[in-house]
Amino acid sequence: MEKLSQILWRERELLDTLLFKLETEQLVLASGRNRWLLRAAREVEQVLDTLRQTEILRAVASDEAAAALGLEHNPSLRALAEAVEEPWHSLLLDHHEAFRTVTREIGALADANRELITAGYRSARETLMTLGDSAEGYNADGDAVSVTTSERRLVDWSL
Repeated sequence: MEKLSQILWRERELLDTLLFKLETEQLVLASGRNRWLLRAAREVEQVLDTLRQTEILRAVASDEAAAALGLEHNPSLRALAEAVEEPWHSLLLDHHEAFRTVTREIGALADANRELITAGYRSARETLMTLGDSAEGYNADGDAVSVTTSERRLVDWSL
């Protein structure tokens, strides 16, 4: 149980780090300072890779604990908690609740970041469409039907 608990603590730390990195990514997205966006995304991926490796260690330690307790392979954290006495019971339930909470926060933040990225992409696409041919609609094959405009446009290239 001790080995499992140590891995669970490590996993909680990694999830907190992931939450921090996602918030950093969101700040970069919201500020429009895209210079740091690739770096922020790379840092999120690095934490996710480490988290995947830690999940494998947790699965192995969880199976070992389950075997020692006479439980089936791949038990849930709640099932392990129900099978042990104090102080492990309370500790495992605490881990379970912490994982549920941080997972909800990570999911909400990831969704918000995805919306920011989508809005940015849409805005850039609309801006690019105003610079050249504009799409008037779509033909039967799904291809954009464009009309070349002869209007002059003033573009601030410093943007």
